[in-house]
Amino acid sequence: MGMSEEYSDDFLKTILRRTKRVAVVGVSANTVRPSYYVARYLSLKGYDVVPINPGQAGKVLFGKKVVASLADVEGPVDMIDIFRRSEHVPPIVDEALERFPMLQTVWMQIGVESAEAAEQARARGVDVVMNRCPKIEYQRLFGELRMGGFATGVISSKL
Repeated sequence: MGMSEEYSDDFLKTILRRTKRVAVVGVSANTVRPSYYVARYLSLKGYDVVPINPGQAGKVLFGKKVVASLADVEGPVDMIDIFRRSEHVPPIVDEALERFPMLQTVWMQIGVESAEAAEQARARGVDVVMNRCPKIEYQRLFGELRMGGFATGVISSKL
């Protein structure tokens, strides 16, 4: 562990803005697990989320049908978000690169890192983010409050 890579805000913003469809690998149906609430958050923000978990296949989470594996995803995906232990990452990334020629981003959650997988993806021109959470970055970069018009420095008298 401990490869702490730095990512500029612009880099992260670009990824979060251009991404439309996200495959979440290792999503949990347990509502208190990060993988559940991160995937749900992304779907609430307008991303097309494809939940992946072999144990939950066929169930519906936040209005989306869970599939067993990347092989079961229909159509292209812009980003994969990985909630699996680091040692499981390389084969997941290999499969994603093979299956989704238009893949733009491989995102690994907090605590998930693989230099090997990152190298593979980057060699194919795919951006990589490790050891971060898209929900946290989205909230930090696009300020939830600002979107509601509060933290603009202008106090409105409208209620």
